[in-house]
Amino acid sequence: MGIFQGGRVTARLMPIDRVVMPNTSRQTTAPPQDPMTVVRVRADALYRAAIECCRQHDRAAKLSEDDEPELEHKHLDAMCAMCDGSLAELSEAYTKAAGHVLPDREEAWWHKANALWHASREYARRHAGCDTLGKGVSAKRRAGQLVGMQMEYELEASALLGLRHAADAYLKTRPGLT
Repeated sequence: MGIFQGGRVTARLMPIDRVVMPNTSRQTTAPPQDPMTVVRVRADALYRAAIECCRQHDRAAKLSEDDEPELEHKHLDAMCAMCDGSLAELSEAYTKAAGHVLPDREEAWWHKANALWHASREYARRHAGCDTLGKGVSAKRRAGQLVGMQMEYELEASALLGLRHAADAYLKTRPGLT
């Protein structure tokens, strides 16, 4: 026997409920969120950007020790630059969200998020200073200028370490954050 048992197939129609469509359009914007929720979401995003920034710079440091192909260095430099830009942009977003908000009660994550924000700004400041110094590198540098450059690069490395510590401290207040 076939599927249709010979002959004609009758379709069973399901009853359709009529839905009256409103004449007005629906609201497409989301209802306003609690300001502290917005700040926490931005702080979480800042945390993830900080961790990724540290991870990419760690990769770049390990790669610089090896004689890897120049093309890989080029792409890793681009990844680091993208992560640095992302960190700066998310830091600015956190600034806008947290600028006029105070928690109603003592929130541990709030203090650690602010410390992470400060660390990200310090890292961005140190990194920008090193970029400016690096662009002016020439063979005619005096020893005093090279010592100053070395100090700036060490301060940038210290700021990156501070960023990593601030991110780790924030994570302790937000277990399960990925």
